[in-house]
Amino acid sequence: MLDLVVKGLAGCAAAFQFLTRLPIPVKLDYNDALFRRSVIFYPLVGMVLGLLLSLAGGLLQGDLLFAAGLGLGTGVNAALLLLLWVGLTGALHLDGLMDTADGILSHRPREQMLEIMKDSRVGAMGVVACALLMLIKWTLLQQWLTLPQHTFMFILPLVSLWSRWYMVVAIAKWPYARQGQTSGGMGSFFRGLSVKHLFLHTLLALLLSIGLIWLLDGKILSLDGLLIVAVAAIGTLGSGLLISIYLSRKLGGLTGDTYGAMNELLEAVLLLVLYIAVR
Repeated sequence: MLDLVVKGLAGCAAAFQFLTRLPIPVKLDYNDALFRRSVIFYPLVGMVLGLLLSLAGGLLQGDLLFAAGLGLGTGVNAALLLLLWVGLTGALHLDGLMDTADGILSHRPREQMLEIMKDSRVGAMGVVACALLMLIKWTLLQQWLTLPQHTFMFILPLVSLWSRWYMVVAIAKWPYARQGQTSGGMGSFFRGLSVKHLFLHTLLALLLSIGLIWLLDGKILSLDGLLIVAVAAIGTLGSGLLISIYLSRKLGGLTGDTYGAMNELLEAVLLLVLYIAVR
């Protein structure tokens, strides 16, 4: 029992160390088994990131700043919030988005696409994709910052939680595109996820979502809260499947870069879908 707890804590720490730049002062022996255990905690990482962003948004839009004459306006606040969002993740997923855009939008044969994605240099398509995504997120964050603070603090954790939930689904259910290569990249460490990993990480995502409902309404079985969670989950799954099928057909599978790209795209999709649902 103690061994399971220790392994679970190590997996949790690994998830935070890998997906964020939050200071987790634990030295871990990284191996394939640890990477596989860590995916169970991806929804938790997403929720923590979302809560930090929500708190920052609440402070930026708070009455005290405006009363002191320090209010910067919704546009500036959204930009600062987006800067924090990128900083908390170390631009890890944005890097994957840019590499994926460079490869997919090159319209080259599959093998060349994968080679382009391995190149550490960023091309024009990657820059364009990143700029457009940041513009979309910035615009949507401005809309969210105009809504009541308790709604904003509920939604951002949901967005970050469910987008990372889908990353694990993609890792488990689609083949790895670089299987025949000697250097497979970071994404290769996650191969071999089982039904157990998917069940546990989905259960955690649902429990965390119910906890967020309680934070929003003060009761666990709020109908409005449950409907919003359902929209987030269904929207994530539907959009994620479409993105995964498209990328897999292009590349013959998925890679670590595409996992990051999907997370970024799903965050933008959820910001839009949930805004339509709650406004």
